[in-house]
Amino acid sequence: MKRIYADLHLCTDLKDLQHISRMINKSSMLGYRLIAIPFPSKYPGEIEQFKDLCKEVGIDLASRLDLKPRTPDELMRSLRMFRRKFEIIAVICGSKNVARQAAKDRRVDLLNFPSLDFHKRFFDEAEAELASNSLASLEIDAKPLLTLDGSTRIKLLSTLRREASTAKEFHVPIVISSAVSDELLMRKPRELASLAQLFDLDEASAIEAVSKNPVSIVRRNREKLSSKFVAPGIRIIRMGKDC
Repeated sequence: MKRIYADLHLCTDLKDLQHISRMINKSSMLGYRLIAIPFPSKYPGEIEQFKDLCKEVGIDLASRLDLKPRTPDELMRSLRMFRRKFEIIAVICGSKNVARQAAKDRRVDLLNFPSLDFHKRFFDEAEAELASNSLASLEIDAKPLLTLDGSTRIKLLSTLRREASTAKEFHVPIVISSAVSDELLMRKPRELASLAQLFDLDEASAIEAVSKNPVSIVRRNREKLSSKFVAPGIRIIRMGKDC
């Protein structure tokens, strides 16, 4: 079976259709067949227009919502409101309490730790153990690795080595995304995977982080959002008075 490559964090200016079109076309040229773009919580009707742009170049588009809650309660309210409106839910973890709640909630797909401050990145063994019992994956954005240099980049790589090792120990899937908004920073899937070697991810795991792991998230959630979904492993095959 042909491998499907995915970038679940392609950042675009939703008001600039030309910019979106260029990013989509570049994604296709680089070999991606699935991308996700973060949308506002209001879920703009233009999503279908974006999907059509993707179909023209042979790409599948998934809708993504980035939640940035200040408290666990705020996260819970947002999940109740938006889980069934988006195909991917990512939580930008800005505090330990939020990170812990996100890790144990099965409605969360991606745990994202954007801070470059080691003390504000909360993916530790406790976090990983919670995530291992839910469905959350650790998302690592490639953009800082492409734009930073010097001591800041060295410190980030050290942190990513620790986080990747912890994720592997607790069997938490890793997803590598670009998080770029500039076409010049876009990279081929295997080039993104090669960056993972900088934080000691082996080749097979790195390839899965840009293919199998992100694709599985979208497939799982699309099944759940289907009108035929009843429960995990249970679907309605046929409806009618004779059933």
